[in-house]
Amino acid sequence: MKGAKQFLSAAMVNQGIRYIEKDPIENFPKLINWAEKIVIQDNHKKAVKNFRKWYEDEDNNWGQLMRRVLTEIHPNVRKKFLINYIVNSGIYGLPYAAKLKEKYDCNIPWAVLMDPTAACNLKCTGCWAAEYDKADSMSYELLDRIIREGKELGIYMYIFSGGEPLVRKNDIIKLCEEHDDCMFLAFTNATLVDEEFSKEMTRVGNLLLAISVEGFEEENDMRRGEGTYQKVMKAMDILREDGNGFGFSACYHSQNTDIIGSDEYVDLMVEKGCLFGWYFTYMPLGKDAVPELLVTPEQREFMYHKIRAMRQEKPIFLIDFWNDGEYVDGCIAGGRNYLHINANGDVEPCAFIHYSNVNIKDVSLLEALQSPLFMQYRDRQPFNDNHLRPCPLLDNPDHLKEMVLKTGAESTQPEDKEDVVDLTDKCQDVAKEWAVIADRLWEESQKAKVEKANK
Repeated sequence: MKGAKQFLSAAMVNQGIRYIEKDPIENFPKLINWAEKIVIQDNHKKAVKNFRKWYEDEDNNWGQLMRRVLTEIHPNVRKKFLINYIVNSGIYGLPYAAKLKEKYDCNIPWAVLMDPTAACNLKCTGCWAAEYDKADSMSYELLDRIIREGKELGIYMYIFSGGEPLVRKNDIIKLCEEHDDCMFLAFTNATLVDEEFSKEMTRVGNLLLAISVEGFEEENDMRRGEGTYQKVMKAMDILREDGNGFGFSACYHSQNTDIIGSDEYVDLMVEKGCLFGWYFTYMPLGKDAVPELLVTPEQREFMYHKIRAMRQEKPIFLIDFWNDGEYVDGCIAGGRNYLHINANGDVEPCAFIHYSNVNIKDVSLLEALQSPLFMQYRDRQPFNDNHLRPCPLLDNPDHLKEMVLKTGAESTQPEDKEDVVDLTDKCQDVAKEWAVIADRLWEESQKAKVEKANK
């Protein structure tokens, strides 16, 4: 996929990086000038324009975040992020993948989420990964093959989950070395992060961590086990000292929403060195599901307002996997923006949808994207005209039920072959209750957009 223009762009970025390292704060605008010359898509052009505006305003929280990256992150990590994430994955990967979507008549994702192993050193209450066989793992050769096939489709972003992916930390570092033109992110509990691994991250430069932490010590250890919080705080200190890029990953549920949605919590994450935060909400998967942990519609609305407010104030990039559907036109799963491959090799449309028609050991990545369940996703997305109701399970459970039954997709949970009817029944009442609030929020949001456009 890499053509002469992409190599030239990477060379320009390299030149720009060498220049800004002499004085990162003073010389960063030069890199923005070069970025304006190489971006292709209109949304990328708009982003570069915004970067310039934010950077020139020292009081702007996004400008402050950019300055944090320039001053807190190791030069090698910063360089790999700019080239692999911005140039390879974004500027050239996305347009190339868009062409292949038309050619192959299927979704081509921006990122592949895969589980090197289902093993984990923790047992968190209500974990969606707990339904997998702990003995499952994908070989290094298979992981490498997936990435090679992905790059042929224009995919340069790879995300590891599990289980605990750092059980395979040596293989992950090896993959980062082998595919030094890709960007990698690992969702981790961080209890296996030590000084040696942190220095390896700095050396390869193209691996970021999203660290699971769900509140302060009491709230976090309630689900993750006593002593986990202190290990996470130590891991963050180690990573920050070495200039590695990392953020937090938080699952909000009925017992911690007011905590992880608070200013005090996010301020602490910024203080510890987090550059981004990914928010998820609890999903009632499997026999050990705890329906009582599902957030109420009022709690979900609280997060809707709170995260949007903090995005205007905090020097950190915050994402709400469910409530941000309005920015990405609904559900991003099913290969539209990402897919999930579990440690057994089952190719699933989403980390929270444990049904599949194919296994990556038997098919190519492209063939998996053309499988019946994935094509159902492609044909039905978005699942709701209200993009604040994006999910085919939590918000539109009948859609998931119909897709699984129509395609004959099978449960990928060996510990509990959960029937899709039973799973979706758990979400019917929650979906109806959220619909009332979501429809009001959507109407208000669309009205605000019209008013802004008419100013």
